[in-house]
Amino acid sequence: MRKGVDPLALPDSPAGLTGRTHACLARGPTSGQHGEVPATVTVKLPPTGAAFDIVLMAHVASAIIGFGALVTTGVQAARARRGPGAPGAEGVRRYFRPGINWMARALYGVPVFGLALVAMSQGSFAMSDHFVDIGLGLWLAATLLAEIVVWPGERRLQQVVSSGWGDAQSMNTLEHTGRAVALAAAGLGCIFVVAVVVMFAKP
Repeated sequence: MRKGVDPLALPDSPAGLTGRTHACLARGPTSGQHGEVPATVTVKLPPTGAAFDIVLMAHVASAIIGFGALVTTGVQAARARRGPGAPGAEGVRRYFRPGINWMARALYGVPVFGLALVAMSQGSFAMSDHFVDIGLGLWLAATLLAEIVVWPGERRLQQVVSSGWGDAQSMNTLEHTGRAVALAAAGLGCIFVVAVVVMFAKP
């Protein structure tokens, strides 16, 4: 009886294969006079290349910068609730100076570079993969939370802090808006942790 072929002993690039998959021969069901038949097993290989690595770093950097800026906004919002007489009030005033928090908008680069990675993976990743779908869902939830709660709240805090924030009305706005922004930012931090776990585990 012919012995089975060791998959590890096969050449790296068997003839007739394309994309990021390799094939190997494995023992199949008993058939015919030989008692064994070769079976083809498809194995996905991780994508490589300088371009892929650069886009991957951009994807990771967008997530770290975007989520990091949003969480920082939440921390500063919590500090703003203590008023202008609290320690660190000057830092809060500088942070909430009028303008767009462009670093937080790096969040929008996450799906752009993520979809580019799928397209560049040569079949190793696909839109039908569960971890891709979960990642997009988490990003959508994070973006909605940022657009609905964090960024509007950040603009209100900028207005209050830049126009003087010692009167009762200002303190009331700081209390309610600051708490909402801080809680939303904490939720965004949790979403980031879950997304990192999903990206590494690739369920």
